[in-house]
Amino acid sequence: MLTLDKIFDASNVLKEIIRPTACIFAPKVNPDCNVYLKTENLQVTGSFKVRGAYYKISQLSDEEKAHGVIACSAGNHAQGVALAASKNGIKSLICLPDGAPISKVEATKGYGADICLVPGVYDDAYAEAIRLRDEKGYTFIHPFDDENVIAGQGTIGLEILNQVTNADIVVVPVGGGGLISGVAFAVKQLNPRVRVYGVQAEGAPSMVRSLADGKIECLDSVHTIADGIKVKEPGENTFEYCKKYVDGVVTVSDDEVSSAILHLIEKQKLIAEGAGAVSVAAVMFNKIPDLKGKNVVCLVSGGNIDVTILSRVIKRGLLKSGRSDTLTIQLEDKPGQLKGVSAIISDLGGNVVSIHHERASEESDITECLLRIVLETRNYDHIRQIRSELTKEGFKIID
Repeated sequence: MLTLDKIFDASNVLKEIIRPTACIFAPKVNPDCNVYLKTENLQVTGSFKVRGAYYKISQLSDEEKAHGVIACSAGNHAQGVALAASKNGIKSLICLPDGAPISKVEATKGYGADICLVPGVYDDAYAEAIRLRDEKGYTFIHPFDDENVIAGQGTIGLEILNQVTNADIVVVPVGGGGLISGVAFAVKQLNPRVRVYGVQAEGAPSMVRSLADGKIECLDSVHTIADGIKVKEPGENTFEYCKKYVDGVVTVSDDEVSSAILHLIEKQKLIAEGAGAVSVAAVMFNKIPDLKGKNVVCLVSGGNIDVTILSRVIKRGLLKSGRSDTLTIQLEDKPGQLKGVSAIISDLGGNVVSIHHERASEESDITECLLRIVLETRNYDHIRQIRSELTKEGFKIID
């Protein structure tokens, strides 16, 4: 059984391995409330997952340790288990989905684990890990549906209440539910008035569906840039804890997550992976009820984003926040047209990133041409201003 005493014990055990992470004030996330960021993206291994993994392994018997440990993960739990096993002198084997970011795979190897890449998503890696456990006799370290793992994650709840003593709302990413189960249990035991909300990706709403239906649901498929919470089915324990202690679970789109990642980079100088940024996205886009005037803590759960997709995420974030726009303008094919367009954009402070001039088009008159321009802009109002001025001056915007 999960108890507050167990979470306090985990907090004591974890002092030998984890890095204290700050709760920093971030007023620009949402001007309607006082936002704080619990920066677990700066944790050892770059994620909160080391807490649950290390506490679980610390509680194993000598016989269990002798068998070695096996785990399955989209990446962050893998690194936590690998580090915890190495610190305890235990052999570890990690099953990862074959689509896991290369950076997470290499980092896991770097912490001393053996790797088994499994075709599919987290749930496929889980099935293979269970098969290997039964075949080889490894001790299985579940990423979320385990009381000791949940207790380890619950230590974050203790820290949040100590760091933001007047917190009203805590917002937590949700995949399988281990993190929010531990945080919500700790928070509600110590201060029941604090509301706890979970956030899932729109493309992987397993906990949302399960809570709505009153029973555990397994999704047919999941798709999101937030690979750390791309889970088809919540755990039995985590589902029950969420039913009892969580005030609600909302969803955010990949575009909203991209905007949150961009905001954290620009305004807070923090790198967050997709799963780590969903809590910030939910607050930025007012997905959490009754935020106005409240003290809100967003748990930024991890920072292990694959640098190869970071540029694509930033591009999506720029588009979503009105920081970029693509114009397609139909022009008369005569001298001076491009100069006229450029002058308007320049006068209004837009910055041209790229330009493509196309004379022949099946859809245009023979005396016309198309001009495609990609712009850097300040916000959506700036985009509307540029488009309005171009139209006012007689230029035809067709897209």
